[in-house]
Amino acid sequence: MSLKAQLEAIIYAAETPITLEQMTQLVKESVVAAGAVDEADVKSRVRSSLEDLAGEYGGPDHGIEIRQVAGGYRMSTKPEQHEMVRSFAKSLKPPIRLSLPALETLAVIAYKQPATVPEINEIRGVDSGGVIATLLDRKLITTAGRKQVIGRPILYKTTKEFLMRFGLKDVNELPSMEEFEKLVAESFQGELIPAEDAAQARETDPAEAEEIAESAAQKE
Repeated sequence: MSLKAQLEAIIYAAETPITLEQMTQLVKESVVAAGAVDEADVKSRVRSSLEDLAGEYGGPDHGIEIRQVAGGYRMSTKPEQHEMVRSFAKSLKPPIRLSLPALETLAVIAYKQPATVPEINEIRGVDSGGVIATLLDRKLITTAGRKQVIGRPILYKTTKEFLMRFGLKDVNELPSMEEFEKLVAESFQGELIPAEDAAQARETDPAEAEEIAESAAQKE
């Protein structure tokens, strides 16, 4: 990977403006391997590549630019694109808010799909009917026909919205359970319903847990 590509990836991933010194330390090893003779040479190469990168983004074919902000560098939309970005932001759906029981149910469906409510209930140990409705409403799961057994229960599977939410190409890219739990924590950080009673939903009535979660969400 070229130095410019490395710097581009770092700036894009940084949540706050990242300094030249920080980027230099991050790419130092690869720059030295490419022939840099000392610390000053490494910093010079990084600065030169950064200027070239900023120049490329400054062209009319890019809607974003690399700017110096608060002592560091960050990507931002160009002023002439602000109205377009504002219109896009207004079109976005409200952020997804899920209770812990809903997340547990989503995980079961993701790994067992297609799955029926009785199968999900057996794994979770409680009735999941209420949270199924929540996941359907959030378009994270959908129906997948009926299972050919007595009663012909409805089958559920994850959706394209689920894949987009977790950045997966398809369900074959689902990580291990431990990795999935980490993905859940990162993806829904700040969006979990902050209710202590909802966290104990395994020991309460599912409908009551959902009601508690909704009440907590409204208090926010």
